[in-house]
Amino acid sequence: RKILWGGGTIPMTIVKSDGGFTYDTSDMAAIKHRLFEEKDDWIIYVTDAGQATHFQTLFGCAKRIGVLDESIHRVDHVGFGVVLGEDKKKFKTRSGDTVKLLDLLDEGLRRALDKLKEKERDKVLTPEELKKAQESVAYGCIKYADLLHNRHLDYVFSFDKMLEDKGNTAVYLLYALTRIKSIARNANFTPEKIKELGKKERVSLDHDKEWKLGKVLLRFPDVLFKITKDLCLHHLCEYVYEIATTFTEFYDNCYCIEKDSSGDIVKVNHGRILLV
Repeated sequence: RKILWGGGTIPMTIVKSDGGFTYDTSDMAAIKHRLFEEKDDWIIYVTDAGQATHFQTLFGCAKRIGVLDESIHRVDHVGFGVVLGEDKKKFKTRSGDTVKLLDLLDEGLRRALDKLKEKERDKVLTPEELKKAQESVAYGCIKYADLLHNRHLDYVFSFDKMLEDKGNTAVYLLYALTRIKSIARNANFTPEKIKELGKKERVSLDHDKEWKLGKVLLRFPDVLFKITKDLCLHHLCEYVYEIATTFTEFYDNCYCIEKDSSGDIVKVNHGRILLV
């Protein structure tokens, strides 16, 4: 049994000639269960882009038979492109097998540790701190590299590029975050103390770099709104990278903490602490 109506080119096969069910059957049952039994308000299907036609047909069928009411529920298909190796072919092992996630993460951990040792972080961190840093760099880089690209397009997976400390990479963002946290730590400001400070003083926006950073930060709600519309997370990656680069300009030009020749703090700019 198939469902096909005007405007559609590919039917939904509900029951096969031998009486068996299909993926179409399962997906129709699943969308009904999610909407009526689990009471979902918004369903997002994440698959490769090659499934786009199937989900267009599924959503159309669900609307046609009264299961899906778009005035009440939202359903989306988030399709993504193919991950390629550095040879521009589908990402596979040297033997031609599919790359397993655990193997990918293990390789990321190995390379992250090599990078940290290259920077001599193993000489200043405890074994526990080094392990934590290794995991943060490895997992952060892999996740960020995947989210960074427009999901509609294919992209080349490269450990070397994702572990670079310059450009739009997780490593660069981690460096920026470390700088931000060090400012508050060196000024002896806890999150609670900063919150209390915000009730008494205003954010400093006198310097050009302060003003520039402030304007970038104010765009955060607009970026989130855009993401909820097109479900493309690379917008967020581009935005946080812009924050990091703008913060670096601010950091190089605007002192949050001033010290004397002996290294003692002589002044803390509260307005800049609030901005950071």
